[in-house]
Amino acid sequence: MATKQLWLLRHGEAVPHESKTDFDRELTARGERQSVAAGEALARLGLEFAACYTSPLLRAARTAALACEKLNVTPQERADLGKGFDLDTANRLLGEHADGERILVVGHNPPFAQVVLAMTGAHIDFKKGGVAAVRVSGGHAELLALLRPRELESLALSPLPGD
Repeated sequence: MATKQLWLLRHGEAVPHESKTDFDRELTARGERQSVAAGEALARLGLEFAACYTSPLLRAARTAALACEKLNVTPQERADLGKGFDLDTANRLLGEHADGERILVVGHNPPFAQVVLAMTGAHIDFKKGGVAAVRVSGGHAELLALLRPRELESLALSPLPGD
């Protein structure tokens, strides 16, 4: 049975809405730390990604760049990952990959939480800088993980066996 994984990384904390146009809102120092920690945590978990796709909005693209430094993958900007990300887009991205592959998508909420709900039936509280993972197998999807930024930071900083 075909199995793929969709990992979603919500962009880190960004400057307030009223400070810039929505497209140009950059990460705060905390948002940068969240992004680095997410990449480090995912790498420490031994996760390998076939691809990383990111929203072109500045805060998401920067989150992807920082997280992917530790993941051995180059983020690719896609216009359809901006505010219009939906279940069809998620399925299209998964359809571009072979069985057994894992992809990382960096973008925004509420679309991320809505896609998780549509795929799995799970209602999630998707924090800025957090990660959710969905395994898709045949016509079934299940929530594999939901990691808040503080959990990612703990993973990034804690020694693993053999360290």
